[in-house]
Amino acid sequence: MLDQKEVWLNTLKTSTPQEGFELAIKLSRMGVKSTQPNIEILKSLRPKYANDALGLTTASQVIALNFQTVSAANNYWK
Repeated sequence: MLDQKEVWLNTLKTSTPQEGFELAIKLSRMGVKSTQPNIEILKSLRPKYANDALGLTTASQVIALNFQTVSAANNYWK
């Protein structure tokens, strides 16, 4: 679990869609880190999912879902 005192997400607001997409990736990565805080285990699993089409597709879906959230928070940059 992430240290409760560690604040890394102050806002979902971004200046551009590109920044929003990068934030969506960060949200996704932090979700994995929160779920599996042991960095050694994460590193040991990386070769397996890095070569797994289903795992990569699933990761892309999580990023897309987070991008939808960030996009809505930014009123789709209108």
